[in-house]
Amino acid sequence: MDKSKIDLVILNMIMPDISGGNAYDTLKEINPNVKVLLSSGYSIDGEATEILERGCDGFIQKPFNMKRLSQSIRKIMDEK
Repeated sequence: MDKSKIDLVILNMIMPDISGGNAYDTLKEINPNVKVLLSSGYSIDGEATEILERGCDGFIQKPFNMKRLSQSIRKIMDEK
């Protein structure tokens, strides 16, 4: 798989065995150009804010619908 062909990752804050922050850092090490949309059922405060300050491209609060997800993806992909 060509990692440079991945344009966007939807990253959940809470995952088994790894934090959202560590996953974000690993993604950026693999492909510094990948765009990341952070998702969480928790508020944007705390770790989510820290990840956004490190360059994460966006945040979407759970639960979300397809329209909101589509809008968030479009906004990120349209940014240069």
